[in-house]
Amino acid sequence: MPKPMFLSPARHGFRFNWAGRIGLAIVLLWGAVALVGPLITPYPVGEIVDWDYFGPMSQKFLLGTDYLGRDMLSRILMGARYTVGISLAAVTIACSVGVVLGMIAAVVGGIFDMGLSRLLDAINGIPGLLFGLVVAAAVGSSLTVLILTLATIYMPGAYRFARSLAVNVNTMDFVTVARARGERTPYLIAREIFPNILGPVLADLGVRFVFIVLVLSGLSFLGLGVQPPNADWGALVRENIGALSFGAPAVVFPSLAIASLTISMNLFIDNLPTRIRDRSA
Repeated sequence: MPKPMFLSPARHGFRFNWAGRIGLAIVLLWGAVALVGPLITPYPVGEIVDWDYFGPMSQKFLLGTDYLGRDMLSRILMGARYTVGISLAAVTIACSVGVVLGMIAAVVGGIFDMGLSRLLDAINGIPGLLFGLVVAAAVGSSLTVLILTLATIYMPGAYRFARSLAVNVNTMDFVTVARARGERTPYLIAREIFPNILGPVLADLGVRFVFIVLVLSGLSFLGLGVQPPNADWGALVRENIGALSFGAPAVVFPSLAIASLTISMNLFIDNLPTRIRDRSA
């Protein structure tokens, strides 16, 4: 039975094109791997299973072995848990705090808006990787520190983006009417402003997720990210980089994992449905 036109996603601008679907499928695949990684690893992640370090790809070791003879497929599957998990936690904190503060600043205005904006501009002026290096070198590289550091790096950008959207919505007639009815700031934010900026905010969250993955991988490559015996994908590249000329799989496959996640997320964000990508559509 044909679907009525008024129920068609394409008619209402919610249809994904094929590129967006491919990107979303790969992102969801890595998300699923992060959740079930320990259940699908062929070998214990820290166990030496091959006496030949940097062993080649074979039927027994599909992606070869690393510098200690550990199975690279198992290491990459478990590394997804740290790369995806830390990045998702950090971007959730950054965007949640940034968006809430941005909407409050847009509605309240005045000294609060000016003071908060200048403070976050100062934080935003520090290069992200440099900020991460300083914090990690000063207080260590625990998972909690990594998540909070990455969230702090990208929260000012989320604030500026949400504030710019909220300022425009705050001047619209329906917000003026709600304010004239005597509605308070929490109501204006939750019921009038947030629903009208949700689409662009979700798109911005995806972009910041990509940046956080890259910064986390950079910190791990420099030895200040996830610490042994655990490893994210950036740490796997760092551990095996010395064997690029004769043990390439141990370096190439973690790099491909990072590339596939970030490129797929960009592909998904670039091909979001019109109704999500453009709030005026």
